[in-house]
Amino acid sequence: MERIQSALAKARAARDRKMQGAKPGSKSQVETGPWQDLAEVTLDPKALERNRVIAHNPGQNAASFDLMRTNLIRALRTNGWSRVAITSPTQGCGKSTVALNLALSLARMSDTRVLLVELDLRHPTQLSLMGLPQGQDFAAMLATGRVDYSQIRRVGQNLAFAVNSRPLASPAELLSAARTADMIDEIEAKLRPDVMLFDMSPMLANDDAIAFLDQVDCALMVAAADETTVTEVDRCGKDLAKRTQVLGVVLNKCRHMEQEEGRTYPE
Repeated sequence: MERIQSALAKARAARDRKMQGAKPGSKSQVETGPWQDLAEVTLDPKALERNRVIAHNPGQNAASFDLMRTNLIRALRTNGWSRVAITSPTQGCGKSTVALNLALSLARMSDTRVLLVELDLRHPTQLSLMGLPQGQDFAAMLATGRVDYSQIRRVGQNLAFAVNSRPLASPAELLSAARTADMIDEIEAKLRPDVMLFDMSPMLANDDAIAFLDQVDCALMVAAADETTVTEVDRCGKDLAKRTQVLGVVLNKCRHMEQEEGRTYPE
């Protein structure tokens, strides 16, 4: 394990050195630059409500994601990290919904820019969750080896996303390619998001997530209450820990809360 952690540290250090030479001197230089130049879209509020995407507005509905956001930001700043993988043991845990809610919660922080990258390429769902028409195809852009910023859209001032309209049958080769890593580095260097969230494939379904995990700093695992087994959580956690730092497990789809747990402060 020490050898793996050492290799991860060396890889991240090399990436950081590469990024240092590419980044502008201050974020104020970006205010009228590449981030602002991204095409802006508006999310469909009815689709958001239908798909349980609730963190775009402050309030009690978003409280759980705001708490997750605060803990995540603390961990990222403490360790100098920016890239977070969001995965799950199996399909159906709601990781993509969690990823979008977390991105929207982060984006409500005035000093935090968030780039949500959809890399669950076998089952892309982000466009549907957002209620946006098909048309973006970030994976096809990766396959060309050339960055096309028209494949990245912006919502408001602090959230951008790179998502997909069509599934890929076998994306692990694309995700593990050196040029894919180079393109992600280039995008990060030019847009300079504070946080990059990667919506990954389920860990136990295929090797897609494993193919990319050496490109992130840390990971969150999303498990489904009453669905995900302890064995699945354990297997997924061990596989993640071999390749990156695991920040924790998000228990999703909790429909039964004790009365004490449901009490809140008045707004």
